[in-house]
Amino acid sequence: MLLANTDDELPLNPRLGRLAVIGPCADDARTLLGCYAFPNHVLHRFPGSGMGLPIATIRQGIEAEFADSDVRYALGCEVSGDDDSGIAEAVRIAAESDTALLFVGDRAGLFGEGTSGEGCDAADLRLPGVQGRLVDAVLATGTPTVLVVVSGRPYALGDYADRATAVVQAFFPGVEGAAAVAGVLSGRINPSGRLPVQVPRSPSINPSTYLQPPLGAKTDGISALDPTPLFPFGHGLSYGTVRYESLSTATEEFTVDGSVEVRVTVRNTGTWEVDEVVQLYASDPVAQVVRPVAQLIGFARVGLDPGAERVVVFDVPADALSFTGVDGRRVVEPGRITFGTGASVGEISLRADVRLIGDSLVLDATRRLTTTYAVLGA
Repeated sequence: MLLANTDDELPLNPRLGRLAVIGPCADDARTLLGCYAFPNHVLHRFPGSGMGLPIATIRQGIEAEFADSDVRYALGCEVSGDDDSGIAEAVRIAAESDTALLFVGDRAGLFGEGTSGEGCDAADLRLPGVQGRLVDAVLATGTPTVLVVVSGRPYALGDYADRATAVVQAFFPGVEGAAAVAGVLSGRINPSGRLPVQVPRSPSINPSTYLQPPLGAKTDGISALDPTPLFPFGHGLSYGTVRYESLSTATEEFTVDGSVEVRVTVRNTGTWEVDEVVQLYASDPVAQVVRPVAQLIGFARVGLDPGAERVVVFDVPADALSFTGVDGRRVVEPGRITFGTGASVGEISLRADVRLIGDSLVLDATRRLTTTYAVLGA
């Protein structure tokens, strides 16, 4: 997921001169894998046994992707622990380079044997160990720096995002993760991932879910603390540009046991071929219990050539708008529903209102909660 790209720093020039590859996740293949992957689950207990299968590190992926560049490497620090003696070397090679690629995050494990994974909780969302010091030191060199977070949880990036020239999030990308990350950085791959959680600003304020009531989503001066995320649910950039042109419903009302057709039109206004993740949200402003400000009820990945337009037709069942009422039963309630679409929950640009009609309907086991879709013009 490409989270930020200041001044279009990415994609990098494949023939970039001096390229610094830095960080504890740069040259450790285990940092690409989750806690139940065999190398992290079992093989780490048998030193010298290897990984069990060939897995390239991100450093190797970068060296292959940027074969015409002078790639220099420094560890900087380990994933965990308080040894910061390697930061000086990392700063040196960053200062001597045209661009720095800084890879921080986690090494997964089980029950305290890693920084992320089953039984590996965190007191707050600071980067583990002294990685925060490493990031600060490299950013202070003034060398354009791409921050790549390879992790199992979203870490607070509010202190770094506005100083890095780009930010990429890779949640344990797996066996082929090195090639995937390198391809995104070079532009061989146009990124199209979207955040399934939110990335917080502060280590101690964790808006990991987007399903907040109004005061959880925005305080409007009621609190001195800002609960809004640094990057919201559904966020993710690409190297192209997509315009959301229209949102419409086939009817202005539908029954509590029926469905409604919602159409979203998107257009590729850039020069890159893109995969856009069209997201459909619903809001229920008046209900017997407090409902989220917006809730994802459908999405579609749509391929768009430059200049192409596509219409995504969502078939939304009323059951998808149900919730657990005050009596503990799942219910579809009549009233106004607002549909919205956009590039993320924080960028809903188009809205349309419909009315659910009929008496409140208590759902049984035959409920249909899945929104289906079709793409016209594909």
